[in-house]
Amino acid sequence: MQCPKCDSAMTAVTYQGSTVQRCTHCAGLWFEPVDHERLRDLAEQIDIGDAAVGEQYNRVDRINCPKCTNWPLIRMVDPQQPHIWFESCKNCYGRFYDAGEFRDFAEHTLVEFFTDMDAPARD
Repeated sequence: MQCPKCDSAMTAVTYQGSTVQRCTHCAGLWFEPVDHERLRDLAEQIDIGDAAVGEQYNRVDRINCPKCTNWPLIRMVDPQQPHIWFESCKNCYGRFYDAGEFRDFAEHTLVEFFTDMDAPARD
């Protein structure tokens, strides 16, 4: 599997019977449907990439699903934390998180809750 953001190889890592694909260059993560929720408590172990690098790659859009190849990924916003943008496939329902995004997704603090209430709308 190739990374949809930087086109580098992704490597499979297994946690609790679920396989996550991690980019060998940018450390972005590909999750099969529902695995992002099941593995939320292991975010610190799974998302080992540099959040600053992930922020740079977050600007890359109009990418295709690494599993379905010809299906475009759609940029989504987590409704609980609108500052988090991830990409999702309408065909296989997999999700791609840039480095650092999954850790952020997994930890929703009280401060973030109030900050997100005032977050500006995304275009």
